[in-house]
Amino acid sequence: MANIKSAKKRIKVIERKSAENKIIKSALKTQLKKFDTAVASKAEDLNTIYNETVSKVDKAVTKGIIHANKAAHTKAALAHKMAK
Repeated sequence: MANIKSAKKRIKVIERKSAENKIIKSALKTQLKKFDTAVASKAEDLNTIYNETVSKVDKAVTKGIIHANKAAHTKAALAHKMAK
């Protein structure tokens, strides 16, 4: 355990940021699953769900949760699934 005050503060800050990152990553995974189920059931509002999913992916990149290349790969895969 840290003895120095600044080190204790860093531990608190890191825990808080990790919790926020986990929330964002979990929401992203949920949205991706929602998109997959919409594709499987051939939902009528697939375009809206696609736009929401791409938006979540972009927000995750902006917040530094996932890498930009992973986002590009994910969005390309989503577009490919939607085209089928």
